[in-house]
Amino acid sequence: MNSERSPRSAPPSAALPFKVVIPARYGSTRLPAKPLLDLGGKPMVVRVAERARLSGADEVVVATDHHLVLATARDHGVHAVPTSPAHASGTDRLAEVVDLSGWSDETIVVNVQGDEPLIDPALIARTAEQLASSGADMATVAHPLVEAADFFNPHVVKVVVRATGDALYFSRAPIPYARDHFAHEAGGETLPAEMIAYRHVGVYAYRARFLRLYRTLARSPLEGLEALEQLRALWHGHRISVLIAEHRPGAGVDTPEDARRMQEHFEKV
Repeated sequence: MNSERSPRSAPPSAALPFKVVIPARYGSTRLPAKPLLDLGGKPMVVRVAERARLSGADEVVVATDHHLVLATARDHGVHAVPTSPAHASGTDRLAEVVDLSGWSDETIVVNVQGDEPLIDPALIARTAEQLASSGADMATVAHPLVEAADFFNPHVVKVVVRATGDALYFSRAPIPYARDHFAHEAGGETLPAEMIAYRHVGVYAYRARFLRLYRTLARSPLEGLEALEQLRALWHGHRISVLIAEHRPGAGVDTPEDARRMQEHFEKV
């Protein structure tokens, strides 16, 4: 598990004020009650909040649809707010938090997934800075893909980036697809040396005004097909600036196997 530790980054700058919201939905098909997964004596959602606090954020909020997550976060001194169980996505949940908190339209809000207990705090701050410097509607993160197994894995989300640094498309499919190379490479066991492919990392930054707008946007058919909520923004013509990280961020928790590995990691630290 040591190979999956987040790399150490430079301390985040405190110059840019931003908030962090951690959506923590209780229900999960593969991992019921996932936010409460015990990791070395602390629930996962608390571990994530602790990492977020190290980012330099001036406020960290857990947004949940379940009373047990709400009570657990508060018991550990983490600010938590109840949100509707009817939200279709984490972004919709963030929009509710923005209104409940009364944040101004220019407030920068970073969405940190509740299943990323090894997230690099500096990466959170850099995502906020990416939004501020790019002038985009959203900012997110990607890193280079080097393993063919990851490239063809539908659980690994890929992103193609424009020359401007904005996202062109996100997909669970292998994109961009090197037609000639894979026509001659049986099984797709290697990636062409000249191909640039990126894994998407599910950290997002928005201004509060865009979150208020997002929930009014009609769902995209692509969003439903790919099960990727960021496609709603692209479908409606909004810019998503992509920060390219040098290293693969720490592993998240999506499956029971991930959960076991993460528990083993925290037992050792």
